[in-house]
Amino acid sequence: MSLQLREAVSLKPFNTFGVDVHARLFAEARTDEDVRLALVEAERRGLSLLPIGGGSNLLLTGDVEALVLRMASRGLHILEDDGERVVVEAEAGEPWHPFVLWSLEQGLSGLENLSLIPGTVGAAPMQNIGAYGVEIKDLFVGLTALDRRSGELHEFALDDCAFAYRDSLFKRQPGRWLILRVRFALSRQAALHLDYGPVRQRLQQDGIEAPTAQDVSRAICAIRSEKLPDPAELGNAGSFFKNPLVPAALAERIRAEHADLVSYPAGEGQVKLAAGWLIERAGWKGYRQGDAGVHRLQALVLVNYGAATGAQLLELARRIQADIHQRFAVELEIEPNVL
Repeated sequence: MSLQLREAVSLKPFNTFGVDVHARLFAEARTDEDVRLALVEAERRGLSLLPIGGGSNLLLTGDVEALVLRMASRGLHILEDDGERVVVEAEAGEPWHPFVLWSLEQGLSGLENLSLIPGTVGAAPMQNIGAYGVEIKDLFVGLTALDRRSGELHEFALDDCAFAYRDSLFKRQPGRWLILRVRFALSRQAALHLDYGPVRQRLQQDGIEAPTAQDVSRAICAIRSEKLPDPAELGNAGSFFKNPLVPAALAERIRAEHADLVSYPAGEGQVKLAAGWLIERAGWKGYRQGDAGVHRLQALVLVNYGAATGAQLLELARRIQADIHQRFAVELEIEPNVL
């Protein structure tokens, strides 16, 4: 058997919060066959199988009594190229940001607004990751996934995935699908998205009047680096709460008391509120209890200052949720998967 199983492995290097818990069993899958072998081995031992990518969307609150399978397959390919539209395929274990940089090096546009997002390609469709006005669904062509019930491969087109804000079919059916590779349609003719957040302002500050896709990527990397802590230096999982969707009437009630409320129209009588604004206005920005805290520059980010447990981070998150509900009548939803 090519799959190498290890017992009682610390998951600290495999989650960006740096929480030190242990997996009952641990293995890395570099091929489709490794994935199948892991499923067989987990069933044989009476364990569940927990696939992980870069661990950037996980909050581990205790030891994991499962076979933890790190998706480590690598490979980047151009499948179609008509001179304008280019379809690329990436294996699930490819780190996301280097994949974005690779696409730019090929002269392709589309992924630049998603620069510097942590994690892996295989995990990206789960959350329909998005940033600065672009989401996975805007570029998605298809993916190949293994059905854990039948053991068969299944091809998903865009409409099959039920993508929504930080959501997808794969997130709503946990434990069924193992994403193996993902395909995106990119372009050799840049159609840049510059009007969400401070992107255009950053480019102007840098004296760039006719930006390329690579210019946009560099600008977004600079913005994210200033706003978000590097997980290698300070444990975190990026944005910890989703921006809540609320009825327009509730948003107006909040605005009546807080004229500087940050919000965005979301259609169908709904408004998207900036969760970071709510948390900062409630006074949580920079809060710290022990080694669990809220980042001093970005209220949307919970951080591990060194030895915080997952349970301590979750307790802090619950306190923030309760306070925001009491103050604003808004429910904050946790974005990372809590295990």
